[in-house]
Amino acid sequence: MTRPLVRLVALARPGPRLLLGAVAGAAATGAGIALLATSAWLLARAAQHPSVAALSVAVVTVRALGVGRGLLRYAERLLTHDAALRALTGIRSRVYDRLAISEPLRLFRGGDLVTRLVSDVDAAQDLLLRGLAPAIVAAIAGGGTVVLVTVVYWPAGALLAVGLLLAGLCVPVLSSALGRRPGARLATARGGLATEVTDLLSGAPDLIAYGAVDTVLERVAAADAELTAVARRDALLVGLGAGASALITGLTVWAVLLLGVAAVAHGTLTSVPLAVAVLTVLAAFEVVAPLPPVAARLGALRAAAVRLFGVLDAPSATTRVAVPAEPPSGPTALRIRRLRVRYGPAEPWALDGVDLDLPPGRRIALVGPSGAGKSTLAAVLLRFRDPDEGEVLLGGLPLTAYDPDDARRVIGGVPQDPHVFAGDLRANLLLAKPGASDAELITAMESARLGPWLRGLPDGLGTEAGTYGSRMSGGQRQRLALARALLADPPIMVLDEPTGQLDPEARRALTADLLDATRGRATLLITHELEGLEEIDEIVVLGEGRVLARGSHADLLAADGWFRQSLGRIRPGLRTPSV
Repeated sequence: MTRPLVRLVALARPGPRLLLGAVAGAAATGAGIALLATSAWLLARAAQHPSVAALSVAVVTVRALGVGRGLLRYAERLLTHDAALRALTGIRSRVYDRLAISEPLRLFRGGDLVTRLVSDVDAAQDLLLRGLAPAIVAAIAGGGTVVLVTVVYWPAGALLAVGLLLAGLCVPVLSSALGRRPGARLATARGGLATEVTDLLSGAPDLIAYGAVDTVLERVAAADAELTAVARRDALLVGLGAGASALITGLTVWAVLLLGVAAVAHGTLTSVPLAVAVLTVLAAFEVVAPLPPVAARLGALRAAAVRLFGVLDAPSATTRVAVPAEPPSGPTALRIRRLRVRYGPAEPWALDGVDLDLPPGRRIALVGPSGAGKSTLAAVLLRFRDPDEGEVLLGGLPLTAYDPDDARRVIGGVPQDPHVFAGDLRANLLLAKPGASDAELITAMESARLGPWLRGLPDGLGTEAGTYGSRMSGGQRQRLALARALLADPPIMVLDEPTGQLDPEARRALTADLLDATRGRATLLITHELEGLEEIDEIVVLGEGRVLARGSHADLLAADGWFRQSLGRIRPGLRTPSV
C-alpha cells in the first residue's frame, strides 16, 4: 500500500516549505484550541463576578489568539500550496522529460494518457496538502493539546489521548483498508471514461460515417455509470469515517464531562478547570478531522501513483550516454552496417542485416512492401529506438554516442504522420526555427510548393490551421511538414512516407516537389510511391527486414524483381529499358 505513495512523495520533493507550512498549520490549530480554552476560562471565571482587572489578561489573550490564528492559517495556506504547486511543476517536468526520452506514448490510449498526466499527477497535490501536511499538524497540535488538558485535569488528558488515537489513527486505518479496492477502481474508472470520451470526440467523423455513434455512446454511458457507482462508494466511506469521528468526539466529550462533574461533586476539581477541560477536548478533535477522509482516498491516491509510475517506468527505447559526443557540423556522411532491430526477444527481426551508405548530397529511396522494416529504419535514424545489433555511424561515430536531441538536429525530416498544431501557420513553422523572420517562413513555404496557396490566404501566415490541421487538406499538411523540415535545415533529411495519405495524383506531385526541394541534400526517402523516382541516385528495395535489391531506377527495371513487378502493376505494359 505505502510503497507507491512513498515514491510519489519522493518524486514530489516537497522540501522545507511544506514542513514550515505544517508547523504554521499546527500553530494555527493550536491557537484555535487555545482560543476556545481561554474563552471557556473567561466565561466560567466571569460567572463568578471577579473584578475586571482579573479578566483583562484573558480578554487580551482572546483577541491576540483570534488575530494570530488568522495570520497563521494564511501562512499555512501560502506555504503548503506553494510547496504543492512547486512539486506539481517538478513532477510534470519529469513526466514530460520521460515521455521525450522513452517515447511510451504508443503504450497508452490518448484519453488514458491525458488522465495520467493531469488527474494522476494532481494526486501528488492531494497527498501533500490533504494527507501529509494534516498528519504533521495532527501530531504536533494533538500532542500539545493532550499535554495541556493533562495539566488541567489528568483523567481528561488520558481520555483525550485515547479519543485522538481512535479518531486520528484507528478510524483512518480502517477507512484506508475499506477504501483500497474502491479507490483503485475509482482511478481506473476515471481513466476509462476519459479514454472513451476522447475516442468519441476525436473519431466523431468516422463514427458518424459508419453509423457507430450509438455504440460508442453506450460505452461512454457505461463508463460514466461505473465511475458514478465507484464515486458513490467512495463518498459513502468518507461519510462513514466522518460519522465515526463525530461519534468518538461525542463519546470522549461526554466521558470527560461525566468524570469532571463527579470530580467537582467530590471537591477534587473546580468548575472553571472543568469548563476549560471540556471545551478544550471538544476543540482538540479539529486536528484529526481531516485524516479519515484522506485515508479513505488513499486507495485512489495509490492507484493514481501506480498509473503515474506506469508512465515514468516505461522502458526506454533509447539510451543516453553520460558524456555525449559533439555533433558534426556541416555536411556529414551516414553509414549503416549489419543493422538488426526487433521489438521483443521473441519477436522476428524487423531489420536483419541492413547496409546503407548516405554520403553528403546523395539521395536514396527506400521502397518495399508494408512491414518490410522501412519505418523501423526511420525510427532508428531519428533516435526513437536504438539498434539491437550492428552499427549506425554518423560522422564516423556511433549514432548512440550522441545526445538524441543533438542527433535529431543533424538527422531531421518529415515523420510518417506529421502533427499540425492548433495555431496559425506561423506558430507551426516557428517550431522548426524559433526566431525565424516571416521572409524565411515564406521562403520555406515556397520551397514546399505552398506559395500560391499562402498568397491566396487573407491572413497569410496568421491563418489558423485548425485542430490537427483540420482547415488544411492532406497534401497541405504534408507540405507544411516539409516546410518545417526545410526550415530546420538538417544536413541529413529522412522523409518517412510523406505521401502515404494522399491520392495517386497528389502523391506523384508531392514526390516531384520533394525531389526538387531536396536537390543537393543527403536525403533518405522512405516511400510506397514507385513513380517519379527516376532522379533518385539509388533505390534500395527492403523486404522482411533485408535488402532484396539496390541500384538505379534503370538497373531495377532491368532486373526481374519486386520493384519491376510492383511498378508493372501500376503501369501495365511497362517496358524494360535497354541496357
